[in-house]
Amino acid sequence: MLKPEIHDPQGEAISRACQRLGYSDVLGVRQGKRFEIEIGGGGGDASARISQLAAELLANPVIEEFTLREG
Repeated sequence: MLKPEIHDPQGEAISRACQRLGYSDVLGVRQGKRFEIEIGGGGGDASARISQLAAELLANPVIEEFTLREG
């Protein structure tokens, strides 16, 4: 996800579309991206490895934040 202080024109466009479609209760939208990563065996903490991968490759830490969710 973009950090809160970063302008999100795509989220704003989605928010305006919600208003036009009658979803007046939608106050704001932030757009983001999602990755699904499968980790094989090999020892170590999979969550720590994925967090490291996200920080180094998948997210731009200057403008984005990331969270991990197992499921």
